[in-house]
Amino acid sequence: MSQESISVGTQVRLLHQPSYLKTADAMSMLRPPDLIDAGEIGQVVALKAMEQVAVRFRRGTFLLELKQLETL
Repeated sequence: MSQESISVGTQVRLLHQPSYLKTADAMSMLRPPDLIDAGEIGQVVALKAMEQVAVRFRRGTFLLELKQLETL
């Protein structure tokens, strides 16, 4: 998936659980990976540099790489 094929508001699914999560806050923090499960559905809220997007899940908004996601 490329950044051109995704936009704000797109529904995405997490393909696999990452080793850690990074919050999408102005001052990012590392969080444990068990806050979201593989297969969980979220919504893209921002496009970031270097093939990263901010995705809102039920337990927070996190920065993820596009290769970790699939569009619905």
